[in-house]
Amino acid sequence: MTIADAQQQVDQWIKAVGVRYFSELTNMVILTEEVGELARLIARKYGDQSFKESDKDKDLGDEMADVLWVLICLANQTGVDLTEALHKNFEKKNKRDAERHQQNEKLK
Repeated sequence: MTIADAQQQVDQWIKAVGVRYFSELTNMVILTEEVGELARLIARKYGDQSFKESDKDKDLGDEMADVLWVLICLANQTGVDLTEALHKNFEKKNKRDAERHQQNEKLK
């Protein structure tokens, strides 16, 4: 599935099942909640925190997909082509960071 396919499929699902998009502000809050859930799971799986009973059955991929879903919703409702945006972001990073990371002693 391409990013464009994902944007189209999310849009179709929202219109068929979800009735309509939540407002951009509501989706931004939901995105923040979903990122928090992902962070919580990573803190327990890779960090020093122990798992709570309610976290033990959480799936990392599913939590990441939740974040991606809401991000795609926000892109769709604000007219952002994520494929184009990602291409531009790569160009920006390739210009700005062409040598920066190789010169970073912390990464060696």
